[in-house]
Order: sequence, then structure tokens, then C-alpha cells
Amino acid sequence: MAPLREIMTNDVFTTSREASVAETAKAMVKGRFGSALVTQGDVLVGIFTERDVLRAAASGDDLTASAVSKWMTKDPTTAAPDDDSEDAAQVMLSGGFRHLPVAEGAGVAGIVSLRDVLSARIRRQT
Repeated sequence: MAPLREIMTNDVFTTSREASVAETAKAMVKGRFGSALVTQGDVLVGIFTERDVLRAAASGDDLTASAVSKWMTKDPTTAAPDDDSEDAAQVMLSGGFRHLPVAEGAGVAGIVSLRDVLSARIRRQT
């Protein structure tokens, strides 16, 4: 199939662990992002997704005061830019998640979603 570097989104939305759920969710909606990579400096420490927003909202917490760090997935699974998109799809399906950070060295190179992988597959078949 295609290497992730060909289909990943390079311009990722990042936030800090101290950011509130409300402010992060608002930025996700505005930017039409399905997830936010949580970084400390240049280091990836977590991922915060639409599902996390729903869990936080259902908890009854005050989302303006509740930090992303309480709801994010810590130390998320990552892929490398040269990994095959089919392998990435398998990782996401087996892990039950739809967004996979792409890391290069200690930094974040991009993010890939199941939608990205499926779109690439459809383009190749047509």
C-alpha cells in the first residue's frame, strides 16, 4: 500500500496537558480536528480525541476546569513515516482507535486516521 508519509496530515493540532477540556474541544471543533496531540515541549505525552471529550462531558465534570491530562490516552501508540498504511490500519483496528500519531525520532511528524487509510486505498483501487 502507501507509506504513511504520503497520506498523513503533517500540520497537527497540539495542546498541553494543562489545557482545559472545554478550550481544547472548542479548538478541535473550529479546526475540524478529530484529535489533539498532547505535547510537553516537543515530546508527545498523550492523545486527546472526540471520544475523550464525550467521556469527559458524560462525567459531569466542569469542562472549563477539567484538564486534558485527566482524559487523554497517555503514551499513545505511534507509527513511523515509512510504515505501511495497511499495517497502520491493523494497529488502529486492533487497538480500537481511529487516530495514530506518526513519530520521527523524539518528535511528531504527523497524524494518520482510519479515514486517511481508507481514502488512500480507494484512490489506489480506482
